[in-house]
This record gives sequence, structure tokens and C-alpha cells, in this order.
Amino acid sequence: MFSVIFPGQGSQLVGMGKEFFQKFELVKELFKEADDTLGISLSKIILEGPKEELDITINTQPAIFLISYSIFKVIEKEFNIDLKRAKYFAGHSLGEYSALSCAGYLSFSETIKLLRIRGDAMQNAIPKGEGGMVAVLGSTVGILEEILKNNQSDFRAEIANDNSDGQIVLSGKNSDLDKLIKVLKSNSIKNIKLPVSAPFHCTLMTEATKVMKNEIEKVEFKDSKILLISNVTANEISNKNELKQLLIDQIEKRVRWRESVLNMIDKGVMQFIEIGPGKVLSGLVKRINKNVKINTINNEINIKDLNI
Repeated sequence: MFSVIFPGQGSQLVGMGKEFFQKFELVKELFKEADDTLGISLSKIILEGPKEELDITINTQPAIFLISYSIFKVIEKEFNIDLKRAKYFAGHSLGEYSALSCAGYLSFSETIKLLRIRGDAMQNAIPKGEGGMVAVLGSTVGILEEILKNNQSDFRAEIANDNSDGQIVLSGKNSDLDKLIKVLKSNSIKNIKLPVSAPFHCTLMTEATKVMKNEIEKVEFKDSKILLISNVTANEISNKNELKQLLIDQIEKRVRWRESVLNMIDKGVMQFIEIGPGKVLSGLVKRINKNVKINTINNEINIKDLNI
């Protein structure tokens, strides 16, 4: 039994998907549709850069989706491999949109438009430079929740991503994160300030939630038989109305990736197929459970090696 998983922000790379773009006409068509839909040359940013432009959230989110969706379609149409036999589809943060679209709940053009808006809304939810994120290594959610609770009168921060055993990301205002870092250091807890320009997946994203609520409610979701695992609940879902609400909630809520993977394994999943640039999720799954099989698919050789 296998699950298909899709990466989120941080997996982008200039030149990603180039091999598929050069070889497959359907990928060229998807790149053109993306450019036409958004009214910008997203394909040029992806294939040529510069990196600084690709790394801007408003470009990163639709770009990663475009690559994930393109690879999914190549596997399906050029290699005739039926990934829709998967027990579950799941994605990390923006990767949840890739999962929804590949599963048939959302059209390609609607998804890429939503992600462009989402990237802009999240980037501009609070003034630039005011918020950030800190990755904490070698600790647990329980320990960090205790630290946040014990210091709530001094600073405010929130767990944004529960990624794997020993990798948790917190969001907040930079002034609060600086205080948090001091407390973490005093407890000998290793941490790294991340090079991001906004505090994703926390209550500072309220303005972005308002924007996305308005946009998501306009979109018509389709019916699909494929079960998704929600970032917000870490549980399976297929009701399109509930999916809409969970996508809205996802902006401010914790990404429960560790719990999502454990839940899929508990339900019998023993193989994970990561589709998209990089191999971030493959690494996280391996940290969560060393016994499951993992396939990272971001070139043609990976597809040829795929066995499901």
C-alpha cells in the first residue's frame, strides 16, 4: 500500500523540471498554461532564474506546484502508471494544493491562481521583516509547548510545523523569536533562524486567512474518490466542503506532518512516493519511520525505477 506526497516551500531550485520540459510536450503545454493563466513568465523564472526571484513566495508557491503537477502527469500519461491507486494523497503546506489538484478536486488553472494569491497574501500578511521562523532540532512538541507556556508573559511564538521527530519549526514576531532563542540556548536546545521573510502557519497570518477565505469560497471543488490527509487534522478527508474549510484553516494552523505520516503508516501505508522538486519530505519520512519504502521522483530515471 502506498501514498503519494507533495513537497512545500523550500524545495525550489532554478532549473527544476528542465529535463521534463525539454522532453515532454505535455509539460511544455502546462508551462505555457501557467504563464497564460498568471500573466507572467513563470516558466522563465523556473528555468532560468534568478534564484532571488524564484525564492519570492508569490513565485515559489505556484512554481513548486507546476513542477509537481507536471511530473505527476508525465508518470500518468507518458509512463502509464496509475498513482490514483494510492491509499492517500498528502502534501506539506502548499503541497496540499498539489495533492488536491492531482487528485482531481481542483483544476490546474484554479490551483495555480490560488497559489499565486496565497503566496502574495502570506508574504504581505504582516510588514516585511517583522516576523520570522525558527527551526528547532532534537526536541519534542511537548517540551516546546511547555517552554512557550512557561514564557507566555515574556514572549509569544507558535509551533508552525511539526515535521518529524527532532525537527519542529516555530513562527512569531522577530522580537519574540529572539527571546525564544535565548531560552532555547539556555536549555541547550539547538535552533536555526530560517531565511524566510514571514511567519507562516501562525495567528500572525490572519490577514492572509481573510484573503484566502474569500478566494477559496469562489472556487468550485470537484468530487474525487481519492482520500487526502489534511495538514490541519492529520486525518483522512474527502468531503469537498470540509476540504475548503481546512484549506482556509491551514494558513494559520500547525502543519501536522509527523502525525500525518504516522497516521498513514498506521493505516497500512508502507511506501511513500514524493513527487516534485527536491527530497525534503523523503528525508522527513525516513526520520519518522526507517522501515518504510521511499521513492523520490524528480527525474525520468526515478520514474523508471518506480515499482508499485
